Amino acid sequence: MPQIGWNYLFSKQEPQYLCEFCINRFTLIDEETCNKCSRPLRDTEYKQSNLCFDCIRWETDPQWKGCLERNYSLVTYTDFCKEAIARYKFRGDYILSYAFASLMKGKLNSLQYDQLISIPLSDERLYERGFNQSEAIIIAMGAYPESILARTHTEKQSKKSRSERIHLPQVFQITTPDKIKHKKILIIDDIYTTGSTIHHAAKLLKEGGAESVSSLTIARG
Repeated sequence: MPQIGWNYLFSKQEPQYLCEFCINRFTLIDEETCNKCSRPLRDTEYKQSNLCFDCIRWETDPQWKGCLERNYSLVTYTDFCKEAIARYKFRGDYILSYAFASLMKGKLNSLQYDQLISIPLSDERLYERGFNQSEAIIIAMGAYPESILARTHTEKQSKKSRSERIHLPQVFQITTPDKIKHKKILIIDDIYTTGSTIHHAAKLLKEGGAESVSSLTIARG
C-alpha cells in the first residue's frame, strides 16, 4: 500500500477544491492505527496488539463479529474538521461535498468494491438538511450511489451513548436485495465515531448476502 500523505490523496489531474491553508488545517491520519476502524493508536492504552478496545468489543460480540471488514478514515476529528462537517451537514454548505470528495477520491481509487452506497437519512432529516451528505460526496467523486438501504429508525443518535446506539433495533432495511448478493459493498459516510451506524448497516448487508462490507469516511472521531 502506498505511503499515506497529501500527495497520495490528491491527484494533480483532478480539480482541487481545498486551498493549501485549509488542507494543512486537517490532521491527516498517517500513523499507526487500529486495523479495523482507523483509530490512531499513538499515546493510547486502549489497544491490544493492532486493534483498539472498541473494535475488540465489536469482534468479540457474536451479534456483530465479522459484519464490518474495515473502516478507512482519512483525518482526525479536530475542531477544524468538526466545524467543516457541521457547516456541510447542518448549515447547508453543499459546495463542501466537492472539497470532501477531493479529499477522499485518492483513497477510494485504491479500494476494491462492487457497489458504493451512502448511509440513508430519514425523510424528516432529509427535509431538514435538503440533501444526503454522504450521497452528495459520492456524486461529487463522479460515482453513482446505489439506493440499497432505507432508514426505518428516525430518532437522532448524536446524543446517545455508545451502549444506547448499539442496542437500538435495526435502523435500516434493504430495498433492493438483488443488488447486494455476493457483492463487495463500500459504505461512504462523513464520520466514524462509535461505529454503531455503520455496523448496523454492515450487519444487515451481510445478512442479505453481501460478500463483504467496508466503509470509507472523512474523519475518525
